[in-house]
This record gives sequence, C-alpha cells and structure tokens, in this order.
Amino acid sequence: MSQLSYVEAIIVGAFQGVTELFPVSSLGHSVLIPALVGGQWAKDLNVSAPESPYLAFIVGLHVATAAALLIFFWRDWVRIIGGFVTSVRYRRVQTPAERLAWLIIIATIPVGVAGLLLEHLFRTTLGKPIPAAAFLIANGAVLYVGERLRHRGTVGETGGTVRAAVAAPVETAPVETAAVETAAADDRLAAMSFGRGTLIGSAQVLALLPGISRSGIAMVAGLTRGLSHVEAARFSFLLATPVILAAGALKIPDLFGPLGAGIHGQVLVGSVASFLSAYLAVRFLTRYFQTRTLTPFALYCVLAGAGSLAWLTLR
Repeated sequence: MSQLSYVEAIIVGAFQGVTELFPVSSLGHSVLIPALVGGQWAKDLNVSAPESPYLAFIVGLHVATAAALLIFFWRDWVRIIGGFVTSVRYRRVQTPAERLAWLIIIATIPVGVAGLLLEHLFRTTLGKPIPAAAFLIANGAVLYVGERLRHRGTVGETGGTVRAAVAAPVETAPVETAAVETAAADDRLAAMSFGRGTLIGSAQVLALLPGISRSGIAMVAGLTRGLSHVEAARFSFLLATPVILAAGALKIPDLFGPLGAGIHGQVLVGSVASFLSAYLAVRFLTRYFQTRTLTPFALYCVLAGAGSLAWLTLR
C-alpha cells in the first residue's frame, strides 16, 4: 500500500466521493476499478484482504464524504440535534424535529448492527471483482424496478406545492428562504411513521454487498413507501451520514497503526478529493431529483456491471 501514489489517491478519492452519493455503489467501484486497471493497482488496492490497508484508506475517504454531507445539510443537522436534545430533556417526541431525530436513530440501528456482525464476512468473501460486477447489475435492476413500482399521490407528491409556497415570496432574503425550505422538507420527512422510516433504513443493510448502493437502495425503499424523489434522496443522505461516521470511528484508528504506515499523505489528499467531489455530487443530486428519476443510474449500473463482468471473465 505504501506504493500508492498521490495521483492514484486523488483519483480513488474523487471516485469515492461521487459513487458514495450517486446510487451506483462506492464499494463496488472501489473493488472493480483496481481490477479493471490491473497491474499494481489490482495488487495494492485489494479491499477483500483480511487486514487491508486499502480498506483503511477507503474508510478515511468515507469520513471526508460524511463531512461534506454534514456541511451541505448543516441546517437539517442543527434542527435534528436540537430536536434530540429537547426530546431527551423533556421526555417527549412531539415536534417535527424531535420525530425526525428519532426516525434517523431508529432507522440506523438495523444497518449498524448488521455492519458490526456481517461487514467482515461480506467484504472478505464477496469483495472481489466478479461478485461486485454481478451485484452492480443487480443494483441497476433494483433501481429500475423501484422506479416502476413507486407509489404516487402520497406524502412526497405534495412536496412540489409546499416548496413552491415557501419559495414564492420574492422579498424574502435568500438565507431565510433556505432556512424555511429546509424546515419544510424536514417536516415532511418527520410525517413518516416510525415503521416506514425503519423499513427504509433497514434497506441499507443490502449495501454491505459490494455493488449495491446505500443511497440507491434507500431511495428505492423510500419511493416504494410513498416519498418523492427529492424526499427519498434527502432522507437517504441524512441516514447515510451517521452510518458513515460510525464506520469511520471504528476504522480510522487503523490509519494510525501499521495499516496506515506510509500513506498518511495519500489519505489526506484523497480525503480532500473525496470531500470536494462528494459536496459537488450532493449539490447536483438534490437538484437533479427535483425533475428526474433513477432510471439513468439503473442503465449505467447494468451496462457497467455487464461490461466489467465480460472483461474480467473473458480477457
């Protein structure tokens, strides 16, 4: 791993930031890209190794991605953390902020437990190029089916009207408008039942499989439970933040031990690349899903997975 160059670190970091938030699986790309490039990349960047320094490097990039999400959704997190504090202080779950805080906590528990129990097994047994390519195809199929099965006329379908209403007053200052829109979006998410939120959060367990996208599978679960594309994407990003940070808290210490020897500089520049690309990605996606769907990402996953599978098996 000490042979990882700064150029390679920047390229991997940029891919991580984008693919973590685009519904195309960052772990799947982390496995497939080195295998497709071949040579020293395939030897050094092996995420399935029992004590993989590449995994520690990837987790460092994940923390940078989570930092980008925290900054982009800072207004949401101020409300969510405030809601949690008042909920604990007054022993209630009444306001939208309090409900959303507990929705995120409860919805995160299944993937947290599954990650602790299954992450090592799935990564070492399935974190190889051929399974990753196959799961990437499956991810595309799930995205496509999710679009076909999504429910209409429920919670999310009122979103456009609400957004238009809060954005209409032209005399409102931009910062105030952003705060009102954030509060309105959070209130709509908080209207979900805890059962629905837990079901959406539990879908993230499938993202332990390399090639299955965390944001994609959570969005599909949200769409099939009545959320709009904007709301499903927003909720998936909010759910992903504590999961990524928790994974980082467990793995980051490895970077200060033998696994991180000789790559601290590479981790730093890769993390900067990951942060910047993730911030741009989430900014793009929150606008993209206002008018568009998961279908282009579904097609990409099927084609990329099939092409990778053909290349890896036939070359």
